[in-house]
Amino acid sequence: MKIRVGVIGVGNCFAGLAQGIEYYRRNKEARKIGLMHEKIGNYGVEDIKFTSAFDAAENKVGKPLSEAIYAEPNDVNWVNSIPAYNDVIVKESPILDGIGVYLASMVKPIEQRKSIEKLEEDIIDEIRTTKTRILINYLPVGAQKATEFWASIALKTNCAFINCIPVFIASHSEWSKKFKEKNLPAVGDDIKSQIGATIVHRVLTKLCVDRGAKIDQTYQINVGGNTDFLNMLERNRLESKKISKTEAVRSLIPGGMDDNKIYVGPSDFIPFLGNRKLAFIRIEGRMFADIPFNIELRLDVDDKANSAGVAIDAIRCAQLALDRRVGGPLIEASAYLMKHPPVQMSDDEARKKLDEWIFT
Repeated sequence: MKIRVGVIGVGNCFAGLAQGIEYYRRNKEARKIGLMHEKIGNYGVEDIKFTSAFDAAENKVGKPLSEAIYAEPNDVNWVNSIPAYNDVIVKESPILDGIGVYLASMVKPIEQRKSIEKLEEDIIDEIRTTKTRILINYLPVGAQKATEFWASIALKTNCAFINCIPVFIASHSEWSKKFKEKNLPAVGDDIKSQIGATIVHRVLTKLCVDRGAKIDQTYQINVGGNTDFLNMLERNRLESKKISKTEAVRSLIPGGMDDNKIYVGPSDFIPFLGNRKLAFIRIEGRMFADIPFNIELRLDVDDKANSAGVAIDAIRCAQLALDRRVGGPLIEASAYLMKHPPVQMSDDEARKKLDEWIFT
């Protein structure tokens, strides 16, 4: 049985996910590398099928998904083609607040002639016609209204919802209640990279806390060269992103930490970095006998592989929940896979609880 997934935003993150799944399909031996779970329930990588796709870029809407995955400004090229998606046509999504000022310089939005109501009608028809059961949200950071639109679509079409961006749905009490009342799974919010800045920062923070040290102040600065970082130059789109990343680290510090002692967030866009993301992390504190210490780390990773390595588990967890008729926010999956889950846990606790949920 295939997992039938619809994607919202056919950008670089999705290109990495789709091409990564195809890579594992073609190279079965490679599954020993890079997957946090080779199987979730009875579902492997090969069971994920993208049945619908939605975007607002002029060069993607109306095109086969097999072409849109490679359309500019996407620059993920891990496999040369995915013929399986020739028959999936990218449908028009309402722009709302999905494309910011800076992003519009690289992503030319389609001229929208249909009303929001008509677009909604067409989208619901596409989801039902294609028998899509899970929607995964890959809209740009800051797309509050657009994400809420798609969360509503999930509720109206009886789809599970995976929210990969820092708009609070699964972790918001009102949205959480709506998904619980409809008995539909929600995983969110803001995807936690496989080996990314926030997860590494969390591990170092927990190490210090577990070893009895006192953290006095800390920062995490991120730079990159893809459209995600270009979009985040528009600082008013970053409020929820900073909250999500900051709380992911601060939640592990006993008693918390004052805002003026912690900084976690994107810093700048450097075009030639492409899909590479550089993170600079520093922790200053005190250990035995009040003696000071500091840790500095530089992380250099592919941003899209990081996202895809986690999204592939989120999709299979959502399908497992659908099979079990479990609705509302998936607490264990969200805690392990997302930065701003409904309930924060340490990563080892979240992994243990998630595995218990999967295998029971």
